[in-house]
Amino acid sequence: MKYSILIMILLVSMISGAASCDKNGNNMSTGNNTENNEENNMPNDTIKIKVNSKTFTATLSDNNSAKAFKDMLPLTIKMVELNGNEKYYDLPESLPANPSNPGIIQNGDLMLYGSGTLVLFYKTFSTSYSYTKLGTIDDVTGLAPALGSGNITVTIEIQQ
Repeated sequence: MKYSILIMILLVSMISGAASCDKNGNNMSTGNNTENNEENNMPNDTIKIKVNSKTFTATLSDNNSAKAFKDMLPLTIKMVELNGNEKYYDLPESLPANPSNPGIIQNGDLMLYGSGTLVLFYKTFSTSYSYTKLGTIDDVTGLAPALGSGNITVTIEIQQ
């Protein structure tokens, strides 16, 4: 009887060990799979936002919306002024969205309104609207004067 139980435990151990390997015998657990870890971390999560002669860097959020946005880059777009605190641009295609109300918009927030409107905020203020966060400008010094008070052409690209 003892030998039967021991054999059963050994068999279960062997089957579960084999099930956690791929067809080449490689361990498939997420802790040891470097390929899987690379997919979870954006290898280069920094973008450049060029406004006239001024360049700002921004760090992208770690979400599907930001990843889809990054796949669209580089972009040179004409952003439209709105409310004296933001510039927006209607993207050519929708992005995945997971909107929530941030309560307060921060100067330098790069957001998605709905699923297709890119918004760059250059003033801090309270809001009742919901957005999906795409990223944040790292240093907002000079952002508002660079964007100015009218429509503006902006180039967004991946930081090399």
